This record gives sequence, structure tokens and C-alpha cells, in this order.
Amino acid sequence: MDHKNKNSTNAPYQPLPKNDKTVDGINSPVATVPASLQKIISITAGFIISALVIAALYWGKDILIPLALAILLAFLVDPLVMRLRKRGLPQWLSIALVVTLVLGVLSGAATYLGYQLGQLSQELPQYHGTIQKKLNSVRQYSQGPSVWDGAKNTLDTIEGSIDKTIPEEPDPSVQKVKVVGQEQSTAEAALEWSDRVLNPLATAGIVFLFVILILINRKDLHDRFLKMLGGNLNIGTDALDETANRIGTYLRMQLTVNLTYGIPMAAGLWFIGVPAAIMWGMVAVVMRFVPYVGPMISAVFPITLAFAVDPGWNMVLWTIGLILLLELISNNIIEPWLYGESTGLSALAIILAATFWTTLWGPIGLILSTPLTACLLVLSNYVPALRFLKILLGSEPALAPYERFYQRLVADDVQDAMDVANGYIQDQLPKKATPEQRVRRIYQFYDQVAIPAIRIFSRGHNTEASAEHRLRLHLGLKRFNHHFQQTYSLANVNANALAEVWCAGARWEVDVQVSEMLAHSLNLREIPAQAYTEVLIQGQSEALLALNSTVQIICISIFHTAPEAQVRLLSHRIREYYPDTKLIFALWSCDDVQQLDQIKAQFDADAVVNNMNDLLLSIDALRLRQGEKWLDEPDLELEEKRVKALDELGVFDAQNLSIYTQYIEEARQAFDVKYAQISWVKQDWVYTPASPLAQDVGDPMKARQSKHDSICSHLVYQNESLIIEDLQRDPRFAHLPELLHNRIRFYAGVVLRNREGIALGSFCILDRLPKKLSEDDMSLLKGLANDLIKVLSDERTRVKKIQELDNLTDAP
Repeated sequence: MDHKNKNSTNAPYQPLPKNDKTVDGINSPVATVPASLQKIISITAGFIISALVIAALYWGKDILIPLALAILLAFLVDPLVMRLRKRGLPQWLSIALVVTLVLGVLSGAATYLGYQLGQLSQELPQYHGTIQKKLNSVRQYSQGPSVWDGAKNTLDTIEGSIDKTIPEEPDPSVQKVKVVGQEQSTAEAALEWSDRVLNPLATAGIVFLFVILILINRKDLHDRFLKMLGGNLNIGTDALDETANRIGTYLRMQLTVNLTYGIPMAAGLWFIGVPAAIMWGMVAVVMRFVPYVGPMISAVFPITLAFAVDPGWNMVLWTIGLILLLELISNNIIEPWLYGESTGLSALAIILAATFWTTLWGPIGLILSTPLTACLLVLSNYVPALRFLKILLGSEPALAPYERFYQRLVADDVQDAMDVANGYIQDQLPKKATPEQRVRRIYQFYDQVAIPAIRIFSRGHNTEASAEHRLRLHLGLKRFNHHFQQTYSLANVNANALAEVWCAGARWEVDVQVSEMLAHSLNLREIPAQAYTEVLIQGQSEALLALNSTVQIICISIFHTAPEAQVRLLSHRIREYYPDTKLIFALWSCDDVQQLDQIKAQFDADAVVNNMNDLLLSIDALRLRQGEKWLDEPDLELEEKRVKALDELGVFDAQNLSIYTQYIEEARQAFDVKYAQISWVKQDWVYTPASPLAQDVGDPMKARQSKHDSICSHLVYQNESLIIEDLQRDPRFAHLPELLHNRIRFYAGVVLRNREGIALGSFCILDRLPKKLSEDDMSLLKGLANDLIKVLSDERTRVKKIQELDNLTDAP
């Protein structure tokens, strides 16, 4: 065979690789930069940019401080401007009125404070004798005999020895020098005084000028910031809206909290008799904007003045008691009640931010530290380069619950793992949780925390985990299961009941531990279950032969990305011994839904799942006997209340049809789904007025379906939101005729409740493709549902008023 040289002129032309460069006509490939060097360059560039930004903040503070104050003040007063504009006032007039109001309040407060300080300065010399008397009394206590006398004498002896080494008289040969300062002229004194007075006034003038310009050019500045944040207008709009909402809410709530503290403080100090009580209340309102330090500073002044005024100690003690009482009420009642939204900053981040901004900008930086840092935190949610700030400053945990749980077990800290579990379970439970709600939260912990944590371990078993890590997790998981199941065992569970479900682990220890979690969940749900404590593949024959005759379902847990071999072996052996027993495989490491379906069809399993929720639903479905239904008989008293509440709300009035149509269309457009539906549960029927899924019934207000054929009835009786990403995998609803007819695969619904909290129906969205819904999307759906109830209530009130007027008109 004739091989041609690669450099031959007859060879076809081949383009150079992307990294190749031509230098002086010679092809010379340029070496790529190693990844480690790129990382070093990136980190170095980050430090340089940070240093330049910090330097700019320090050297440019004369301009940046007024600008920052103006932006925050604009955040505070902008809602008032917008409210005036909604009432029909022009923009310039609304801004002028608000700025005039703010100037008037600040000027009045400053004038009053100046007057009170002048009065106080004149009265202070009168308290000199009282202060001296109290100090003498304190000195008498301190000079009495005490346990420190020996130490004091020793220190006096040492001090005397040191004094003897110092010459008593100065050396006469050394000439004395006295520094005499140049006396200040009248003009210089006037200039210094004007500088101290005019500089703050000039700064205040610049701040208000910035405020006016920001309010006037609000939309234009908004657009410019959007352009700076990048081309994605959706993300930019969310970032700016979140910043404005979070900072504005923080400032308004902080002002409200401060007023609820300062006004009672002024009243209490006036009642106690402390001079200038109103002034100290005003000082408290202002100083509490300063985190941590401000409340302490505001408390020092009235306590010191009470010490100076009263010859006795009653006024001091009453003042201290008043301040402590107000702090307790404000910190534990007022702040949790009024703060609708936190800044999202951790306590440590607030302290570090206060230190950082105070170093840069002084006392003003201390006041601005929290809002400015909150702005940076919001930007870190949307700018990838600032993502590290969210980790460092945010109040949210840096690790997800399942990551924290896994780390605690690997660190051999079972007690902390229990704390993670307890925190997750108690987080969303109401104060008076029912046993059913508690059980549901327990198996949600297994599904959302414990099993994902074990999934991390199983995937990194041979690559990331060392032998010590594996040992810690195996032992820690055993101890955790023991403590957890003892802590969350319900009294009404019959421990001696014969098992209906037999849970086993297939190939290694973590399979066994998860099977124990599953058995625990089932027993809490009053489904008798037993967990096999050994690995099934090693002793399958003996274990299977020892099963009770009451076992109806066998559930095998497997953590393996390619579980087909284990499924084939175990399904063959189980079918050999128990051909009529239901068989479920829980393949916890399998993420591909199509793979689950293929394994189910290939190995003739009754169910193949990869999460706890689907597993429990499958077990419930397999336990149903002929003629049984999912929906339990409802409470008759609650049904009567629901029907009465539906009638009072007038949900079936014909004039509501346009309202239903509007909200259904809004939900469809917002969530990009094919269908949306409003349902009202009444007696044996679920009414779905204006539903796009309803058959042609002539009157859209009379569309309905059987309660047992509707997901909404389950939603209402459970009284909580429901998301089903794929209905075909949910054995409760896959057979429902209306869903099959319309080929519905996705369902998400929230409960419609009246003001008394009675569940009346549901507001749901549906689609023909499986979907996932985020927490923000569910919050939006809940908001639409609450708004719908409000609109219906207002409409009902309006109709009743019209009827009352008609009755009065018709009356003789």
C-alpha cells in the first residue's frame, strides 16, 4: 500500500486547530493556559478589583455618602409619592408635597432638639451637687475593707518601688521648653464655626437635591440600571424589584419599630420625671437605625441624666426597668410582628458589615451598613460573579438540609444529624399539629433529606469517600435510625400487629437502613410493616422462607445506578416462593423515569419507584381491596360548615362567571399551561364553573364532576397544596376518567379558603406534559387564589348592598 507523506503538497488542505496561530508564516500552536493558572489569575483579578472598589468607596465618600443617603430616603418616601399619584396628583406636585413634608418634620425635630439641648445645658450645673454626693457614696463602698485589699497593697508597694527609681527633681542642665500656640484670630474662628455648621447643611441640601432628582427620574434610572445588569430584562426587573421591595420594607418597618419604641419611652421618661423626656424618645428613634450599638447609646443618656437628677436611686432604677421592658417587648413582640420580610442577612454579616462601612464612611456608614449590604445580597442572587456574597452574608444555610445531614454523619456527629432532622420536621408544622400532619412530615424528611443524603454517599462511595468516611456513615446511620425512630414513635401504633409489608435491602448496608426508614414510615401510618435487618442477597432463601403468611407486599430497596442484575435475581427468587405477593422495587439511585418503566415491564414488578412519596402511594394502591376508594368519608359537621360557607360567599351566582373566566385565563397565561380550573366541593359533587375541561353542559356555571373522580376533593379534605408532576405515575389519580379523556399529565393546586380558614375548593393548573413547579410559582398561585376569594367576597358584599337598597326602595 502506498502511503503519502502528511506534509506532501498533494495532501488535501486541513485547517489549523482553533488554538493554532501563524507567526511569520510558520504554523506555531500556542499552548493553552492550564486550568490551575486560570484560576489563580481569576482570583488575583478579583482581589485587585475588590481593592480598587474599596479604595473608590473610601476616597469618594464625600460624593457617595450623600448619594447613598438620598437613595435610601427615596426608597422610604417613594410609596407615598406613588400613592399621591394614584389619587390623580401630577408627579411634580406629589414630589413637592412629600419632600416638603419630610423637610418640615426634620426641621421641626432639629429645632426642638436644639431648644431642648440649650435648656438642658443650662440646668446641668444644678445637678453638680447631686452627682458629687452619689459619687462619694459609691466611693465609700469601694474604699471599705474587701477581699481585694491584699492585692491593692501589693500593687501600691510595686508602684512605690518604681517611683523611687525616678529622680524627683529634673536635671538643672536641661533647659525647659514651653510650647506656646498661636492665638486664633476672630476671622479664623468665624470660618471654623461656619465650616462646622455649613458643611452638614450643604450635605443635607445635596441629599435632598439627589432625592428630588431620583424621584423625578425614577423610571429613567430604572431603565439604566436594567441596561447595566445585562440584556435579560426579566432577571434585571426581578433584581431591581426585589432590591426596592426589600430595602423599602426594611426602612419602613424599622421606622415603625423605632416609633413604637421611642414614643412609649418618651411617655415613660416623662412620667418618671427625667428631664427632656421627649428629646430622649426622639434620640432613641434615630439611634435604633444603628444596628446593635444604637439602642445601647440611646439608653445611656436618660440613665445618666436620671443618675444626675434624683438624689436617690429610684429614678435610675425606674429608667433602667423601663428601657429593659421596652427592649423585651420590641425585640420579642413588635419586631417579629411587623417585619414582614427580613433583609436576608445573618447576624454575623450585620456585625461585619457595620464594621466595614464604619471603617470606610464613619458614623454615617454605621447607619447605612445594613441597607447597603442588603443591596449587595440581592445582587448576588442575580450576578454570578457575586454569588460568593450570598454564601458569606446570607441568613439562609449554605448547605441544603440533605447536604448538612450527610456532612454531620460523615463527621461522626449523630446528635447534630438529629438536630437537622428535628429542625426540618418542626419547620413547617403548626403549633398544634395533628398526628397525621406529624407523620406526613416525618416521611417527607425521609424523602427530602435522609434518602438524598444516602444517595450522595452511594454515588461517591468508591471515588470520594475514604474507608473512615464509609465506616462513620454506616455506624452513624445505624445510631441515627435507632434514636430517630424512638423519638418519633406514636403511641397508637400496634407493635404486635402482624406485618402486611416486608421491607428489605438488596445488596449492602445502606439498602438495609433505608428499608428500616420505610418500615418506620409505614408503621406510623398504621400499616403494619417489618424490616429485614440483613442484606437480602446474602441470605435470601432463609429470609424469604421465614416470611409470615400475612405479608401482602414485599418492598426491596436498592442503591445502584445499574440495578438490573439485582432486580433480575431477586424478582426471580421472590416469584418462585411467593407468586401472588405484590412486589415493589425502590431504585433510589435511578433518576430516569423511562428506565423505571422498562424495569417494571421487563421483570413483572407491581411497582418500580425512586422516591418515598411514589413508594407510599403505590403501597396504598396495592392494599386497596375490591370496591374500596381512596377518599374517606368526610366529617359531616365539617361538610355542613363548608356548604353553608359556600352559600354565604355566593360562589354559584351567575354574575361570577366573568370573574372565573378572567382568573382561569390569567393562570393559564402566567404558568404557560393548557388548562386552569376553579373547583368548589359541595356534598357529592365538585362544581367547576367556567372550566375549560368541562363537557358541553349549556350553562358553564353548572359544570360538575363526581367527588370521587376529582383530585380537588382530595386537596380540600387534606387542606393543603398538592403538586403532581406526572399523573401517570400516581396510582391515586391515573385512572380518573376526565383526566384520561383530556390526557392530563401535570396537576398543581392550592386550597381556596374563606376568612374563617374553611377549605371550600381549589384553584389548580393542569397540562398535558409533566412539569415541575418552583416555590415562587406556588406562591404566585396561592396569591391568585387569595385574590379570587377577596374579589368574590367584595362582589357578594356589593350585591347584598344593592339588594338592601332595592328592598328599602320597594318598602311603602
